[in-house]
Parts: sequence; structure tokens; C-alpha cells
Amino acid sequence: MNLLSGLLRLFVFPGLLFAMPCAWLFVWIERKAVARMQRRVGPPFLQPFIDFVKLMGKRAPERSGSEAFLMRLWPLLSVASMVGALSLLPVLPNSGGFSGDLVLLIMLLELPSLFTVVAGFSSRSLFGEVGSTREAIFSIGYSLVLLTAFGAIAMTSTSLRLQDACQSGGSPARWIALFAILLCIPAKLRLNPFSTVSAEQEIYAGPLTEYAGPELAFWELAHGLEWVALTGVVAAFVLPSSGAILSGVLFVVACIILVLLLSLAAAATARLTLRSALRFYWRSGFAIALIALSVATFTRMKP
Repeated sequence: MNLLSGLLRLFVFPGLLFAMPCAWLFVWIERKAVARMQRRVGPPFLQPFIDFVKLMGKRAPERSGSEAFLMRLWPLLSVASMVGALSLLPVLPNSGGFSGDLVLLIMLLELPSLFTVVAGFSSRSLFGEVGSTREAIFSIGYSLVLLTAFGAIAMTSTSLRLQDACQSGGSPARWIALFAILLCIPAKLRLNPFSTVSAEQEIYAGPLTEYAGPELAFWELAHGLEWVALTGVVAAFVLPSSGAILSGVLFVVACIILVLLLSLAAAATARLTLRSALRFYWRSGFAIALIALSVATFTRMKP
């Protein structure tokens, strides 16, 4: 990947200029789909963008010292990590990339969860600390599934380069691993039935209870970018290689379909307790990812 190509992917497509409108679009689709399932009208099309602008225009509570610095830092780092993850996706043909970018992608996808944990503790709020504790415990459960599934994909492609992994063909292990990754997305996005981290009826906004104004606006943007990045990862592995324009269009369409499916599943389910959600990932989710890894290992060992 040369410098110009890297900058275009980071700031244009599939990076910042593409990802920000998509983030607001995907949040609107989620909220609209849930509203329709509940027989409500739902928000107007521009509502997520309007909410972002309104939050940017408000003043955050006065803080001093390291607390003020840290509470501004975590949402900015979350946004940066999601933009970086998107820039690595080989959406267009011959996107380049480098050896080991799959490992970097996994790390960037995991960073917002870590930043959410430390943000809750940085706020010195009881509700924030409870939410951060839940996030820390829960992330251990689904991260094990996610890492095992990505390991299976890397083994099927015999490469840690994203473009090689996306173009390695449709082996059974690959599809099983993608299904395991798809199971982890609701947990990372805090959707039902895995929304125990942000259970409003119990802990208000969880780790983000003390956030307001521009700081909260960037957290909301980071959440929207997580929608784009996580659905984009699945779409990049599923879609075949095509021309530049067709690849971009198919990528957006596939992401929108995934957003609709996840939103409908969230609207149709109730929140699980933390113990039940962990049990699901440690038993069912990890079993599926382990099957994918076993199949990939067996396939690679066959003469």
C-alpha cells in the first residue's frame, strides 16, 4: 500500500468521508426498523445527524485536571480506531494492504470496548463504573469467540493479509467462522438480547452516564462507525471481487441488509442477563468458532 492509496482509504473511501454519513444512515435504519417493529413512526431521516449537531453545540459539564482530559480523549480514540479499521477493509479490487493487517484490524475493532471500560471509570460515576464492569466482563466472553473465528479464517487462507483472507474462497470453515463473527456483532453494538452493558432501566447510560455535549456526540459517532466497520467486515468477506464501482455499491447494500437483519433481531428479542449472555458465548458461540477452527485445521492438514 503506497502513501497516497493509504490516505485515500483513510480519509475518503471506505474511510472518514464515506463512513460518517453511513454511520448516521445505519443508526437511522436501526432506530426506524425497531420503531416499525413496535408499531411506532420512528425518527425522521436526518435525526441522527441533527442529534450530533445539537450535541456539538452544547456545553459539557465543567471538569478539571486529568479527568477532563481523559473524558475527551476516549471518544476521540474510539472514532479514530473505527476509521482506521474501515481503511483496512479491502472493499475495492487491488486495495493493497500489507502482511499482518488482519491482526491490526482485530486490534482496532476491540479498542472501542476497552475505551468504553476506561471511560466509565474515568467519569467517577457509580452507574459508569457498573457499566464499565459489565463491559469488561462481557467483552471477555465474545472476544474469545471473535478471536477464534478470525483465527479460523486466517488458517483457511494461510495468510494474515486481509485481501488474501477475503479472496480465499468459500470453504465450510470460512462460512462457519463468519457466522460466529456475526453472532458477536450484537454484543459489540450493545443490541438486544446482549444490551446488558447499556441497560437504561438499570444503570441509565452505563459507562456513558456522565457524558454530555461534544464528548457524547463523538461517542454516538463512534457507535455509528462501529455499525459500519462491523457490518463492513462481514460484507468484505462475503462479497466476490468485482469492478471498483460495483464493489462499492455491493458493499453498501450488503451492509444495509446486515443492519436491517440485526435491528429486526434486536427488536424481536428481550435483554438477557449478564450471566445468560456470557453462557451463550462461552458455550454456543465458542463451540461454533471452535468447529470452524477445527475444520480449517483438518482441511489444511489433508494432503
